[in-house]
Amino acid sequence: MYNVREAICGGRVMDESAVKLLVADADASVRDIVLYSLGEQGWLVDGAKDGVSAIKLLRRNRYQMLILDLDLPIIDGLTVCEQFCADTPVIFVSRRDAEQDRLDAFAAGGNDFLHKPFYPRELVARVKSLLGLIGAYRQKGDVLRAGVLHFMLGAREVSVADKPVKLTPREYDLLLFLARNEDRCFSRESLLNMVWGQQFDGSNRTVDTHIKSLREKLRPFHTHIATVWGVGYKFSAR
Repeated sequence: MYNVREAICGGRVMDESAVKLLVADADASVRDIVLYSLGEQGWLVDGAKDGVSAIKLLRRNRYQMLILDLDLPIIDGLTVCEQFCADTPVIFVSRRDAEQDRLDAFAAGGNDFLHKPFYPRELVARVKSLLGLIGAYRQKGDVLRAGVLHFMLGAREVSVADKPVKLTPREYDLLLFLARNEDRCFSRESLLNMVWGQQFDGSNRTVDTHIKSLREKLRPFHTHIATVWGVGYKFSAR
């Protein structure tokens, strides 16, 4: 096991409330780059080279998120996710990029999928986004501004042009997720997976209903949430 936080901090004992991540990847070079990139964020990061090592770590530790190689040796990433990650967000990474590979990853309980090779900064951004949804990551100052929107992250409150807006918990999560991923388009299915979670068994119309409600509450600034016809929705602060 390679502990980046320990290496960076000279072996000092870290606060147990720190964000803990597990990176399980068969490729040592990829694993080390990811471990270092995540460790630079001040997170406690453990590494595993195969499915068995990952499972041993999962049995001993509580993690806020996992980054899993789809093709882990001995026990593959899909099996690890299905059997040990029911309540933990998972980002799958793989050199395979067929539609069925992605579908299998999401069906196993994954929340995101990155095709190798990828930019470490993009992975860090996706990790921050998912951690934000579960309340494990806060922007500096516990505040996020996106155009006229102002999120008070600790209080889970939002204002529009300095006027408070009352949102349901799910509306808040959806708006925050879109704002954190500005100008990136998400399908309804992706939004269900990322915001509602894999266990949600409702229809894609749930997303449409929440978007409609958000637009009504954000008037006249509802154009922040744009419809991308035939694809889904995106947020733009411009």
